[in-house]
Amino acid sequence: MGIHRLNHAVLYVRDLDRSVAFYRDVLGFRPVAMTPDGFRGAAFLQAPDSTNDHDLGLFEIGAAAGASPAGRPMVGLYHLAWELDTLDELAVTAERLAAADALVGASDHGTTKSLYGRDPDGLEFEIVWIVPADLLDDAALAARKRIGRLDLDRERQRYGGQTRGGVGISVPA
Repeated sequence: MGIHRLNHAVLYVRDLDRSVAFYRDVLGFRPVAMTPDGFRGAAFLQAPDSTNDHDLGLFEIGAAAGASPAGRPMVGLYHLAWELDTLDELAVTAERLAAADALVGASDHGTTKSLYGRDPDGLEFEIVWIVPADLLDDAALAARKRIGRLDLDRERQRYGGQTRGGVGISVPA
């Protein structure tokens, strides 16, 4: 089986309009008109630079729905990670998440620089920039064994704010 990427994710949400607004206004996803005729309570969104027909499906289940217990007392998906092209984009995303009170963490994993956010229903996601293959060094590789504090300004000085991430790793060279 030759799986090579995640095509889309589907989330159950309490309030469809609120969730669409969050993913659109904070993360830049755009609604895609592909909801079947007569079907209510669903929306499909595409990430800003994606070539997928959609990256996110949202299905409304109502305000009375309980929070997901996954990762606490039972098994379940913890989060999905979306990759950005540049550290400058990661910095802008950090500002947008913070302004929406949705930024819950930031980590340096050596070869990846990550933000963690939470949507209006408390579902967590990761936004990541990946060090390109030609810039990997012993320090970045060794740092994969720890979780450090992300200093975006330092990382932009080190790698460049406009350096395309993931090249030779998740993006063909």
